[in-house]
Amino acid sequence: MVSRRNWLRMTAAGGAALTLNPRMLEALQTGAVRTRAIPSTGEQVPMIGLGGRWISMNSSPEELAEHRAVLHELAKDAEASGRVFDSAAGYGGGGSEEYAGRWGDEDGFVENIFWATKVNVAGRGGGSVDAARVRDQIERSFERMRVPVIDLNQVHNMGDPPTQLGVLQEYKESGRIRYTGMTTTSAGQYGALARVMREYPIDFIGIDYAIDNREAEEEILPLALDRGIGVIVYLPFGRSRMWRRIGDRTLPDWAGEFDAHTWAQFMLKFVIANPAVTVAAPGTGDPEHMVDNLGGGRGRLPTADHLRRMLELVESLPGG
Repeated sequence: MVSRRNWLRMTAAGGAALTLNPRMLEALQTGAVRTRAIPSTGEQVPMIGLGGRWISMNSSPEELAEHRAVLHELAKDAEASGRVFDSAAGYGGGGSEEYAGRWGDEDGFVENIFWATKVNVAGRGGGSVDAARVRDQIERSFERMRVPVIDLNQVHNMGDPPTQLGVLQEYKESGRIRYTGMTTTSAGQYGALARVMREYPIDFIGIDYAIDNREAEEEILPLALDRGIGVIVYLPFGRSRMWRRIGDRTLPDWAGEFDAHTWAQFMLKFVIANPAVTVAAPGTGDPEHMVDNLGGGRGRLPTADHLRRMLELVESLPGG
């Protein structure tokens, strides 16, 4: 399987890799990351964030140093960078919340972050869960992230909506959680997700969506627009599929018409061009990739004609 890092190494000889020399860094960091309003409140948030699944309690010291640098790239400028950090209570055995919260506290950027996480307490046989266990997990998230208020907490992977969304609503009403939501990255759960979107007062959903994974366009994204629900997109690069399909191809010149200078920016701009999408939150443990990703939120977005050409290009790639 070709990862993004391996793709960059593979294409370096052909000049297609992102080489973050000072001039390239300056180009990628010019201007603020575009923002979009959270539908339920109108609060503006940057459209490119960071998924934190890669931070683990088992990460090596060298990996942790890189991961810490990634958080700094995300949050170093509250007015121009990414801000949205999306984690989960179970990511990395709690390491994602723990390390991000520690670094934010120690390095002084805690207030620059829009703190998002997820709760998922498993029920017996997949059934209902104990509300007390849900509260315990949420309280651990507060302790790890070292914040008095969590900006967004979502129920992970459609786990027992009545109980877990009910508990999150209690926290929201008390002012300790600002926004609530529900996530799934399985198209098989889209029907259940749509029912939650219609029946519960949620602010966000988190789903999988990419230029080669557009099933969410059929019902979920239009429903989010109709119901005034924000959308966080996970897996905007289609896991590793797109890097494998791109191979050693160079980015088409016309991508510059919407300020996409790398394939990552090409794919991210496709995702955030959808008016239902509030934030795209690709995961990365590499600070260079974080800089590249943030560039996907800067400058122009594709027009309808660009989107058509982008889809035609992707459909022409092998492995579709």
